[in-house]
Amino acid sequence: MRKTVWPLLLVILLPCVMASAQAKPDGVTVLRAAHVLDVKTGRVLSPGIVVVRDEHIVAVGSKAAVPAGARVIDLPGLTLMPGLIDAHVHLFLHPGRAEDMQTVRESAAERTVQAVLAEKADLWAGFTAERDMGTEGVGSASTAVRDAINAGEIPGPRLWVCGNAISIPGGHEDALGFNPAILIPPNADLANGTDELIRTIRNQIKEGADFIKIYETGHDQFVQGRFSTPYQFTEAQLAAAVEEAARVGKRVAVHVTGEPGALYAAEAGVMSLDHADELSPKTMQIMREKGIPAVPTFAVFKYFTDHASQAARPLMEKFLQYKIEQFKRQIAAGISFAAGSDVGPFPHGKQAEEYALLVRYGLTPLRAIQAGTLGGARLLGKADELGQLAAGYEADVIGVPDNPLQDISALQDVRFVMKAGKVYRLPDQPNWLKTYWEMWFNQPQ
Repeated sequence: MRKTVWPLLLVILLPCVMASAQAKPDGVTVLRAAHVLDVKTGRVLSPGIVVVRDEHIVAVGSKAAVPAGARVIDLPGLTLMPGLIDAHVHLFLHPGRAEDMQTVRESAAERTVQAVLAEKADLWAGFTAERDMGTEGVGSASTAVRDAINAGEIPGPRLWVCGNAISIPGGHEDALGFNPAILIPPNADLANGTDELIRTIRNQIKEGADFIKIYETGHDQFVQGRFSTPYQFTEAQLAAAVEEAARVGKRVAVHVTGEPGALYAAEAGVMSLDHADELSPKTMQIMREKGIPAVPTFAVFKYFTDHASQAARPLMEKFLQYKIEQFKRQIAAGISFAAGSDVGPFPHGKQAEEYALLVRYGLTPLRAIQAGTLGGARLLGKADELGQLAAGYEADVIGVPDNPLQDISALQDVRFVMKAGKVYRLPDQPNWLKTYWEMWFNQPQ
């Protein structure tokens, strides 16, 4: 089915994609909706008016003046809020085939076309900024996607990329379980020791990485009833990586599921601890002191649990329950969070479920929304530009039905999308996401 879909997708979708991407914001646009949400305070203003000039917001409120000659877009019944920020995505992954087999069976060109469709799906779903946490075997192909978005050649979220993540031989995302006589490429760049780690970081920055991702923990398991995961790099090695990245103004994020790897990462001063299934009190204390957020990624964990085989499901459910218990402790400890879904293994455009899960497992709706707006903006180093609707901020605006503070699932039903002052989705447009899911993944909405 996949091969027959490609020509249809390219013929039908890419001309309209190019047309929308090339449109430039011009003059003043006024968004007039039922409400506007202030994500800093949780206040809902009615009616909701956002005034945009070119790429930036100039006024927000219920009584903001409508300049003469402005283009007015009426959005009745919608609540306006900042565009969502997904701090953990994989544009080069898709469901239906194991990650390592995507590297083996699919060319870099094919996976790059998939990534272009994936980032359009994410933008259509209201995600106006994303951090791609590894191409999983396609190296710096994400640099080309990012640059094409920035040049206005294709539509997509604001994108921060790292190329491949970095692991160790025999570690997470190495090519494991294959005939050793056959050279199978890993899904990560492999490094032994500090020297190789620094050399790999320098090569990735040369190829356009905005940040560095390191796999700090390996295979997760329960040993005698206790959660266990091996660390892959020492604290000294992680500190050297952080220092090398900082030399050129970059930062390091880590995949880390437990201790002692989480402690090593926090001590080294990384930008985020992604997954964070288990964090010790000492680790959380350091995270509070250094302002390091956790990125929980519940959506992918829930997806894997729901789609596990009958034999594997009890263990997956045990892992999920442990993660939920640890998350409640993290909330109580007062660490900060940035919302990230780990979308890719499940269909792009569906990752707003992350917010519903954050609420189900302990956050208030406002804190969950803040994790995906203010928290994401801080993580990306863009707290003065993204993450809220305020004068001087980038005009990244979405519209959702009703009030997401009362029903967080509203974030899974985005009706309007603007990024940098350009409108990418209106309420009366056909639901492209439904077509995308049905045709590409055969997973109806």
